[in-house]
Amino acid sequence: QAHLVESGGGLVQAGGSLRLSCAASGRTFSRYAMGWFRQAPGKDYEFVAAITWLGGSTYYADSVKGRFTVSRDYAKNTVYLQMDSLKPEDTAVYYCAAAPYFGSDYYTRRQYDYWGQGTQVTVSS
Repeated sequence: QAHLVESGGGLVQAGGSLRLSCAASGRTFSRYAMGWFRQAPGKDYEFVAAITWLGGSTYYADSVKGRFTVSRDYAKNTVYLQMDSLKPEDTAVYYCAAAPYFGSDYYTRRQYDYWGQGTQVTVSS
């Protein structure tokens, strides 16, 4: 069955960098929009970034704009989230997700049909 698997999380000091990967299997997601969400302890899911299936448009939450970069490799069926200048407030479980259609509600969880299990990112002060 089709599924998504995140990797690349870990512990990093403030100001450091991490690169998260989301590998898809079971089918190609080349025509899907891909999104990243995160959930801090005790808080709701928060939109982080998204990239359209053509790869021509990217979207970022204001809190990460200028620090995070989302990209995708169609040949590897993988989407990435490069995180630079990390802050303690970035600490959360990060999830990748796939949406068969991209609309104005791209920043909501309801837009996405497939979800990974998440990878923990912890940023120390």
